[in-house]
Amino acid sequence: MRIGVLALQGSFAEHIESFRRLGVPAPEVRLPEDLEGLRGLVIPGGESTTISHLLNEYGLFAPLSRLIAAGFPVWGTCAGMILLAHRSTATHHPTLAAMDIAVERNGWGRQVDSYETEIDVPVLGEPPFRAVFIRPPVVTDVGPQVSRLAQLDGGAVVAVRQGNALATAFHPELTADLRFHNYFVQIVAAAGNGAAETESIALTTS
Repeated sequence: MRIGVLALQGSFAEHIESFRRLGVPAPEVRLPEDLEGLRGLVIPGGESTTISHLLNEYGLFAPLSRLIAAGFPVWGTCAGMILLAHRSTATHHPTLAAMDIAVERNGWGRQVDSYETEIDVPVLGEPPFRAVFIRPPVVTDVGPQVSRLAQLDGGAVVAVRQGNALATAFHPELTADLRFHNYFVQIVAAAGNGAAETESIALTTS
């Protein structure tokens, strides 16, 4: 199993290290050909406008959109959540529209408003997960096909899943807790061995 990590900008190195600790190869993805043979992909936290621009500049936007539409597992953290959302406010860049959610960029304020807190994530079991929030997006709407995996005490949704797509408003890669990475590995494993099929989908020209 090889799970790629989009390495255009943001905290991709931390995701790669987390998968390494689980014994899962996690190559860097920067070009369309880097998608070949992958079973899933992580879009890390960073700056969503910059990542969206670079996805277009390096020719990744179209093949990645085709893969996701075909059921390719994908996980977005923080900025990655914005890029997976079908609807996004306070931003004007295109998204991959992989999940029926609406988000607001930097919905909790500036960098100085970043914080950590423990959250209950039933799919991960006990103990609570220590979530690191850094200028996180706010989920403002969740469609009927989307499962809420975690919410804050005030009701704000911070982790969601729709089919093979997973998104978290926080940064699991910045903690020593590997449960979210292991959860995504399970999603990828359950999706089946589609590496050969996804190669042709990804590299098909528009």
